[in-house]
Amino acid sequence: MKKLPTVAIIGQTNAGKSSLFNRISRSRRAIVAREEGTTRDNVMTRVEHAGSAFWLVDTAGLKDPEDDFEATIQQQIEEASLAADLILVATDSTKYPDQSDRDIAKKALKSQKPVILALNKVDLKDSLSRDEFLRLGIKDIVEVSAEHGTGISKLLDHIAAEIPRVKAAESENVLKIALIGRPNVGKSSLFNTLAKKQQAVVANLSGTTRDLNRVEIRYQGQAIEIIDTAGVRRPGKQAVGIEKFSVLRTMQAIEEADICLLLVDSNETHAQFDQKLAGIINEVGKGLVVALTKWDTIDSADIAKVDEIRAGINYDFKFVPFAPLVFTSSVSGKNVAKLLDLALQIADQRQKEVKTSDLNRALRAAVAAHPPAGLKNTFPKLRYIVQTDTAPPWFVIYGSHLKFLHWSYKRYLERTMRETFGFEGTPIKFSFREEKKNGRVKERDDR
Repeated sequence: MKKLPTVAIIGQTNAGKSSLFNRISRSRRAIVAREEGTTRDNVMTRVEHAGSAFWLVDTAGLKDPEDDFEATIQQQIEEASLAADLILVATDSTKYPDQSDRDIAKKALKSQKPVILALNKVDLKDSLSRDEFLRLGIKDIVEVSAEHGTGISKLLDHIAAEIPRVKAAESENVLKIALIGRPNVGKSSLFNTLAKKQQAVVANLSGTTRDLNRVEIRYQGQAIEIIDTAGVRRPGKQAVGIEKFSVLRTMQAIEEADICLLLVDSNETHAQFDQKLAGIINEVGKGLVVALTKWDTIDSADIAKVDEIRAGINYDFKFVPFAPLVFTSSVSGKNVAKLLDLALQIADQRQKEVKTSDLNRALRAAVAAHPPAGLKNTFPKLRYIVQTDTAPPWFVIYGSHLKFLHWSYKRYLERTMRETFGFEGTPIKFSFREEKKNGRVKERDDR
């Protein structure tokens, strides 16, 4: 797996950064208003264009740090610029560049990262010539209108041409494991135990880890890179400033990892945000292990208590029944090695390829045992299945009237595939393709 590059949008307030973000990401996730300084936090989204993918980050507008709050925003932008692989400077083309614009350009160029200047609002009649902005020193200039979409495709072409590519030498067989979870759940302690060295700072204060700590080990002959992430609070609990940016880094870690260890505090097992993180990991198709941490604080002799915790976890994470549950303790070392054993097993399951004949035998048996229900005398017909990808395993089912296939039947098919072929610890994905009488195929994805 390769890490997705990051593109950070910076610029003065009211330069149209959030509008540009929304236009590029084809969404309305950033707040857009006429007042300056509306955007107070980093907003991020994944963007794909011309075969390239990257994280796009919208930042608060650059302005003088008049108070602690503004200083924190400045620090946030500094973080974004440092972590970004490309910096996109948004400028209002209707205003002559001033000292703030020059400072922003200088800051961006000083980072030694590729820099693109997006001249926004070029659709307005008082828009200035691009020659007026050459003095900023940024050579790559693209004229755009975030409001009307002018120049956005060209801007994306420029970004795709500049973001880093992974060299062939970097695609070596390294299994990447990310430690994911809320603050103070024990990620850094487990990281240290797994790495057998004190590379991460361990403290009782929540949120000590602000960046991605990494260490590479060898286990059972396999090279494994362990990634420790900053804790992620639910959005309403996130502090303004660099903690917001730690969320981006956590999402990057999930994207980069092959397998995620979702750490859940044994003393706080019913946090809805743990379930949300599991849903994100499942959605992007990564291997998943639910690891209950701090098991040394639980009286394991209390069978009723242990059964209660296990039942609660199984209920809370019933939407990812494929994820193994492990009770761990970094203090005692309980089941720490088991996490690595599971990771190796899941890595094998994610690469498993099943013969088409075996798949279709299982599909026919599943349909014979439980035919799909229909609607108004129209019944879905499942004709055959093929596997099209691995990591995660992906299957395509061909048939007719598949729009009537109920979600519960798709779950049934997934259970059948798992009971027959395994796939422990990894999501499996399905696409459904409607066969037409003229031979054409219409695809329906169930991700």
